[in-house]
Amino acid sequence: MIGAVPVMLALAFLVTALLYASVGFGGGSTYSALLALSGLDYRLLPLVSLACNIVVVSGSSIRFARAGLTPWKKAGVIVALGAPMSFLGGLTPVKEATFLMLLGGSLVLTALSMLIPVRENAAGAPTKAARFMPLAAAPLGYFAGLVGIGGGIFLAPLLHLARWHEARGIAATASLFILVNSLFGLAGQMVKNGPGLFGAALSASLPLLVAVVIGGQIGSLMAARLLPPKWIRWLTALLVAVVGVRLLFGV
Repeated sequence: MIGAVPVMLALAFLVTALLYASVGFGGGSTYSALLALSGLDYRLLPLVSLACNIVVVSGSSIRFARAGLTPWKKAGVIVALGAPMSFLGGLTPVKEATFLMLLGGSLVLTALSMLIPVRENAAGAPTKAARFMPLAAAPLGYFAGLVGIGGGIFLAPLLHLARWHEARGIAATASLFILVNSLFGLAGQMVKNGPGLFGAALSASLPLLVAVVIGGQIGSLMAARLLPPKWIRWLTALLVAVVGVRLLFGV
């Protein structure tokens, strides 16, 4: 797989990391879909995509924390509920057809979620639904570990709609959620698949990890300054939708 299209696949990973990082996410589902379209063994997909997720969101999580933007008490509850479920999701066996269907569906939902408007300075008190937002962490965490994503891209729109916190605090929470879920989901996938398959995933992913490091740094530091965030979200949604449709319908 890597030997056949190394440059194009690495470039696709770089662009994906750039776009996702510029709007505060990791890109795990898109990494998995790109690998599926390249013909990689589906059991390796979550291992590679979760590793890439960790690389992309680690920097943003650290920056949010250093800037004092992470609402640790509220975010800690959400992360604590999601992480163990992500580990269980990683442990869950799944057939290839089911995995690809879930992955394709998650991409379409991802594209739709990125079209939800984000208000940087949302006025008004939290809605009544805000207090129940931690309950969403468990199913999102399980799905994240099962498919090989972080889950933050689904969590963030819910938090925005509920006015759970101001926009930067939500972005920090989503980034932390992705990072911890990816770590726990990767651990579950490693236990399920064994060290041999994990070694194969590492050997396949090294060029891709380098690509997402570069793309993630560019995205988090520069891309948002070059294009309005709304445009970046639309471009990302378009990329995700195209990949998701191709995966679901084989076009």
